[in-house]
Amino acid sequence: MTVSILTSQNVALEYEPASLGDRILALLLDYLIFLGWMMLYFVLLTQLPGDFRSSFWSYVFLLLPFMLYDLVCEVFLNGQSLGKIAMKIRVVMLDGSQPGLGAYLLRWLLRLIESPLFMGGVVAVVAIAANGRGQRIGDIAAGTTVVKLTRSVTLAHVTYRALPENYQVQYPEVAQLSDRDLNIVREALRLNNPDISALAANKVKQVIGVRSELDDTTFLRTLINDYQFLASTPGF
Repeated sequence: MTVSILTSQNVALEYEPASLGDRILALLLDYLIFLGWMMLYFVLLTQLPGDFRSSFWSYVFLLLPFMLYDLVCEVFLNGQSLGKIAMKIRVVMLDGSQPGLGAYLLRWLLRLIESPLFMGGVVAVVAIAANGRGQRIGDIAAGTTVVKLTRSVTLAHVTYRALPENYQVQYPEVAQLSDRDLNIVREALRLNNPDISALAANKVKQVIGVRSELDDTTFLRTLINDYQFLASTPGF
């Protein structure tokens, strides 16, 4: 199973879900941060008035970062905690899109029953191991998963290339297509199958209403270049 993520160049890249080991290592790195916070907390506590040290607010001051760490990090760090950043993994929706606040909240609320404090974290481990999409219970509820961001990308996977400033668009009708349509065209080219390229070329010609004397592969590559150039034009 892979998850598709759209890059800023409108290129679809396929990523695999993060392994259980990746997620455990990211969690352990986050726990090191928690340990650092506890050490800092006790140092700061010695500098505070004695009546505050035993007050309710001193415990809130200690526990609040533990409670909100995952939610705050994922919301403000694009689906990553500091441990996830180190392991190069990230939370995404199953379709590869950016999760919203609601998805992050669901993951955070269900983290309590999946934490090591509850049955030693067995619930999360079993869910991830049994689920083919690399999801813990919070992920299943939120429609998210955690993916690796380190998959190598070759020219066979990415058809994006730099275009000259004086590039001439041959098929302005390509503006009728969406990013999703162009990703399908890219995938057809990547497969390097003449029959698939012919089907894709004929379908696009019908949709945008053009004719072309170019061979199917050249036609599809020209469409991609035209779309890329138009997409970089202000007001597109």
